[in-house]
Amino acid sequence: MMQNDFILLPKLKKNSLLCLTILTLACTNENHFKPIPVEYPITEKSDHVDLYWGEEVADPYRWLEDDYAENTKEWVIAQNKVTFDYLDKIPFREAIRERLEKVWNYEKVGAPFFYGDWTYYFKNDGLQNQSVLYRSRDEVNEEVFLDPNKLSEDGSTSLSSIAFTKDGSLFAYAVSVAGSDWRDIYVMDTESKTLLKDQIKDAKFTGISWEGKKGFYYSTYAQPDGSKLSALTNDHRLYFHELGTTQAEDVLVFGNDETPKRYVSCTVTEDGQVLVISAANSTTGNELYIKDLRKAGNIIKPIVANMNNNHGVLDHREGWLLVQTNKDAPNNQLVKIDLNNPEPEKWQVLVPEKEQVMQVSKGGGKLFATYLKDAISEIRQYDYEGNEESRIELPGAGTVSGFSSKKTQDSIYYSFTSYVQPGSIYRYSIREGKSKLYRQPQLDFDPEAYESHQVFYTSKDGTKVPMIITHKKGLALNGKNPTILYGYGGFNISLTPAFSTANTVWLENGGIYAVPNIRGGGEYGENWHKAGTKLQKQNVFDDFIAAGEYLIHEGYTSSDYLAIKGGSNGGLLVGATMIQRPDLARVALPAVGVMDMLRYHQFTAGAGWAYDYGTADESEEMYRYLKSYSPVHALKQGTAYPATLVTTADHDDRVVPAHSFKFAAALQEAHKGELPVLIRIETNAGHGAGKPTSKVIEEQADIFAFTLYNMGVDFGGKSE
Repeated sequence: MMQNDFILLPKLKKNSLLCLTILTLACTNENHFKPIPVEYPITEKSDHVDLYWGEEVADPYRWLEDDYAENTKEWVIAQNKVTFDYLDKIPFREAIRERLEKVWNYEKVGAPFFYGDWTYYFKNDGLQNQSVLYRSRDEVNEEVFLDPNKLSEDGSTSLSSIAFTKDGSLFAYAVSVAGSDWRDIYVMDTESKTLLKDQIKDAKFTGISWEGKKGFYYSTYAQPDGSKLSALTNDHRLYFHELGTTQAEDVLVFGNDETPKRYVSCTVTEDGQVLVISAANSTTGNELYIKDLRKAGNIIKPIVANMNNNHGVLDHREGWLLVQTNKDAPNNQLVKIDLNNPEPEKWQVLVPEKEQVMQVSKGGGKLFATYLKDAISEIRQYDYEGNEESRIELPGAGTVSGFSSKKTQDSIYYSFTSYVQPGSIYRYSIREGKSKLYRQPQLDFDPEAYESHQVFYTSKDGTKVPMIITHKKGLALNGKNPTILYGYGGFNISLTPAFSTANTVWLENGGIYAVPNIRGGGEYGENWHKAGTKLQKQNVFDDFIAAGEYLIHEGYTSSDYLAIKGGSNGGLLVGATMIQRPDLARVALPAVGVMDMLRYHQFTAGAGWAYDYGTADESEEMYRYLKSYSPVHALKQGTAYPATLVTTADHDDRVVPAHSFKFAAALQEAHKGELPVLIRIETNAGHGAGKPTSKVIEEQADIFAFTLYNMGVDFGGKSE
């Protein structure tokens, strides 16, 4: 397994702290909490300058990009000391952590899946750092199949991809150490639960797909020059590992030096007859290739030879591929492609595009189309000829996930959730056409005491944008309710209603949680996505700002009680918003954000984000547009910014922590207000996936404590 090769725990330099000022909480909202003194560390500035289109751009904190450098490690130690000294002084911080731990402590069980004679499912008894994979033959007597909590002392090692052979006799699983995207793959005999000698080191952005019991396919990059956690990785390749051989003997299936692809993935169709390969250079658009596994040789045939659209293979049936695509259908359609005549003009439409964006799954010999109607799930059942058979009644207005199964199963187990409904598992009988509750969690939260309702507000350019607002019933619209406005707005990702255990603590304390479905997301298909990309990225920020203004205008909250929050691309959203409108919110919470828009494509697989962002290298117009909103570059000296808690992690090799490091350093220099601007750097953690429960609870407690304290709102009480 990968060792913890980047833990920021060196000694701190002497005289590396300088008392800049004693910060006090502003009293615009009559905040009577005791002021907490803050001493910002000195962040040294270099004279580094880059040249973009004839213009010199200073990058004084470039040295913070070197994640192995001793001075970077010392800077992290210094910043964390300041941040945790501040958080330690918030009087109700521990009470929040205790409440989070209490409400988190309930059994969580995932939907079952079936291999051989066994029913498998993930379960967490409440506070386990990682969920455990169980199995049972009779749904009564269960046994632990694989417990990732035993893979590390601190619970920071997690499972990612898992894959069984069709007969369930072999099981392959990928392991992440400390949240890194690099994975190690192991193989287990399911009867004896013993590991085979087969092991794959350092796979990345990979699934696992078996070819019978012969072996499996996986994807990885060549080891990069420089830091494994931040160096550029562009050449993604697909390999086949034959059981009983070493990794050095693995066969390269797809990818080469001449035409490198950034993202390569594959799947073997359920009938085991066709290997489907997807190749892409960005997060939108992909080529499709197939290999007929019934024929000898390594002949790979192109099906879609360009990356102009998204194509996802659903199934193979008698020489036809069922493919979901947005070619000529921004909201997606399902088509049949003849493997012998794959030309686009010969594609046959099975399920045509509709007004709502669609995602198709399969199970029990049927097709299921999940439509998003203003971010709410609706499901229709079709046969394999594309005939609609029924509309499936769901438990309510919310989000459905996992609506798929094997062809041989009559039942589908799916999860249903909303902002006030904890994720529950339902069993849908295809034969009966009905759903029944299968598992429902029991936790210390009463959904009946809360409400979620959808509103539509007007953005700057007149576009109508939906937003779901969640809070206690009977809420007084007095402008003093602590409110978190959460957003993302990118990469065709839809924000649909989902229950958050952490948010229960915010809601029960009188808080509001609001989520707008801003442009850049996928809630209304590819056109909605494109409206928030490249030279239209400002639409995303305008939509988010307009959401905050709506909440203030309608009396839900005011600027003194508003926090803006988002992670990854959402971290960029928060960073850009707080710079463009420092008066909008009291608190800013950018997490693992993309903050340096001139250099994001120089790290790990960041170049693949160019479809959404563009790059500073492609044109002078794009460079100037990116620089205008890039959080690292757009900060204005002498400005009073909101109370800010930047969060990141030392093993984040998706959005490298240098983004947050440079932004925090620049923010501390530019900020002249009275509110604190801090950075919290988690050690032994990554971009978020697989983070141990204990770390999640601690981070959430710190975020809520920081937010409420700077709003002047007590925990367990009302605003003064």
